[in-house]
Amino acid sequence: MSRKGTLFVVTGPSGAGKGTVLGKVFESTDHLYFSVSATTRAPREGEVDGVHYHFITREQFESLIENDRLLEYAEYVNNYYGTPLAPVEEHLAQGDDVVLEIEIQGARKVKARRPDAALVFIAPPSFEELENRLRGRGTESEETILRRMETARRECAGMEDFEYIVLNDRVEDAACELKSIITAYRCRRENRDFSLN
Repeated sequence: MSRKGTLFVVTGPSGAGKGTVLGKVFESTDHLYFSVSATTRAPREGEVDGVHYHFITREQFESLIENDRLLEYAEYVNNYYGTPLAPVEEHLAQGDDVVLEIEIQGARKVKARRPDAALVFIAPPSFEELENRLRGRGTESEETILRRMETARRECAGMEDFEYIVLNDRVEDAACELKSIITAYRCRRENRDFSLN
């Protein structure tokens, strides 16, 4: 059985728990490739270059833009974030499903460029809980938290643009929903390239 992979774009406001939910999904799902984004922001404590992000300079990032080597990119809170194109295309061609965890601006750009991509919005249970999660990180200034909350309200207002909404009230339930979306795509007729004997 051979198939081309599906591109899953997972987005949502900062602090919604996208990474935590995806971690649970990757623990129990085969043939799933996580696309590591590039960013110009500084690493947070515990983040590893090439695992959580490719941490690069602004000059390096702008070179990728100029040479059309990004599937998408966006500027968010004064830093660039973007998806290197080559690894995504390689894994899709090999039949792996590819997951992008990116900002909402980037998600919309991917959908415009790749209409076959599946867009999933991870939503927090409430804005109050979202603010608690951001403060609980202990990594950002008050000004940054307030800016992220303002951005989150705008982003959540655009949820209706997305095909799938996963409410992250309880991580295990959210991961189960996301895994179900991936499984459903794998069962689509066009992804079942086989015949019965």
